[in-house]
Amino acid sequence: MDKKIEKLSSIIIRSGRTIVLFSGGTDSAFLLKMCAVFAGPSNITAVTAVSESYTKSELENARLFAKGLNVEHLIIETSELSNPSFIANNPDRCYHCKKELFSKVLKMAAERCVKTIFDGTNYDDLSDYRPGRKAAAESGIISPLLDAGFTKEDVRKYSKEIGLETWDAVPNPCLASRIPYGNAITAEKLDAVRLAESFIRELGFRELRVRHHGETARIEVPPEEIPRICDERIRIQICQYLKELGFTWVSLDMNGYRRGSLNENIRVEGKNQ
Repeated sequence: MDKKIEKLSSIIIRSGRTIVLFSGGTDSAFLLKMCAVFAGPSNITAVTAVSESYTKSELENARLFAKGLNVEHLIIETSELSNPSFIANNPDRCYHCKKELFSKVLKMAAERCVKTIFDGTNYDDLSDYRPGRKAAAESGIISPLLDAGFTKEDVRKYSKEIGLETWDAVPNPCLASRIPYGNAITAEKLDAVRLAESFIRELGFRELRVRHHGETARIEVPPEEIPRICDERIRIQICQYLKELGFTWVSLDMNGYRRGSLNENIRVEGKNQ
């Protein structure tokens, strides 16, 4: 058995009954599958948080995946837009969001006499600014993929080997991550981003972001897709639709899509705490 898989299985087996925080993405899907394999489906409960910043299509995919593993799947509803600290959208926004979620999951775990909660954080996540990690540490959340040394590439590789369709899923974090820090988060802004990205996806762009800069929409696609999105027919369709959503200007980021571009101007020590 591969050393990383062996270490992961050891963490899972010794944890007993476990709740897995399950978004439906590549990392949490792989973790849930491994938990079902090594601990047995009856010992695992998948928990998905839904809110204004989580898309309905993601929830349906998560339901189908958990059902396929014969794992119990529960939904927790959170309302970030009732939290002033979330709405303010300061650089620690993610901390407040995760703190609320973990509080609800801990309560659920206590009611079920479950002592262990897993999340899908992997080793590569340490390289990005993630204030939610502080909330996880404070709440006693365990990150088996991180502890076993799994990188994102590892997760994709093993997921593909065992036949998981999520192996090449495009990351789709919280919609609030499209709004620059310091700009208040509103339901209208989240809806605009959701609709804009959905429209552009329907034009055949798989990996993209629409960043909400007030009156300006900043579109990111992979560099190799820039020539295609600049095609006159596609460009006109996108501009017209995004203006219907309320944007005055529609711009294209010539750097192309990259993870966490709104974190590029953050300069803090201990950024992963």
